[in-house]
Amino acid sequence: MSRDEFSEMRAFLEVARERSFTRAAAKLGVTRSALSHTVRALEERLGIRLLSRTTRDVAPTAAGERLVECIEPHFESIAAEISAISALRDKPAGHIRIVCPDDAIGMVFRPRLPAFLRDYPDIKVELIADNGFTNIVERQFDAGVRLGEAIARDMVAVRIGPDVRYAVVGSPDYFGRHSTPSSPQELTNHKCINLRLPTLGAIYAWEFNKDAHEFSVRVDGQLTLNNIEPALDAALDGIGLAYAPKDLVQPYLESGQLQEVLADWCPTFQGYHLYYPSRRNPSPAFSAFVEAFRYRSK
Repeated sequence: MSRDEFSEMRAFLEVARERSFTRAAAKLGVTRSALSHTVRALEERLGIRLLSRTTRDVAPTAAGERLVECIEPHFESIAAEISAISALRDKPAGHIRIVCPDDAIGMVFRPRLPAFLRDYPDIKVELIADNGFTNIVERQFDAGVRLGEAIARDMVAVRIGPDVRYAVVGSPDYFGRHSTPSSPQELTNHKCINLRLPTLGAIYAWEFNKDAHEFSVRVDGQLTLNNIEPALDAALDGIGLAYAPKDLVQPYLESGQLQEVLADWCPTFQGYHLYYPSRRNPSPAFSAFVEAFRYRSK
């Protein structure tokens, strides 16, 4: 196979995996137009359409699916061999891609990343904030991060953080204009900042428990966001009440910028876990990352 043929096959495979020229171009470090030209050159050389293109979607044709099944294992073998060769170096090296909720970056990774990156200068870490249930195999992430209860059984799960307790918070300005709720049911009379889950497109229902009784409340408000950090900013601005991890809001509680309500009703969840497929053979770089971020209770 010539160098041009190899490049064409790799370009086609990335587009087929990502179902997007834009995302595939970003991964390959080329422009979208250059990538489109490369794939079209492959189609013209083979004399058959490999990708079905619309204004909103890109998907492999029947011929394209067959080609993906044929060449994908070979590219994976090449990647595995390159990782194995890299393991012969004195220190682990490589690129690690992790998808995680936005609050996990600040709560789990930020405190420990500086030391890890200093200790392993040849490892590059890419953290993608996504609150949805991303398919890490399909999107080619090395691992994902979720609360312990939400991890599929066929995944290896490594705890990377303590239990997470949630809190309902609002600003002094907000409580100066509204009464303090004494039960979760009273939240329906308050302006709450909603969180939309990107995977299902649904609004997240706030979870509560007391005396072994678990239930959810669908709150209402004028503002809906898809990340927790902007929701906290909105609460600080007095727009409404927010529902967020206690560790994330603790500095604002201590400074008096936010006030907590319904503390007796708010649940505690299993801490964040790093998860990845059990059939995957971890690279030395990934193994070093897992050990560095493994949670060890004091």
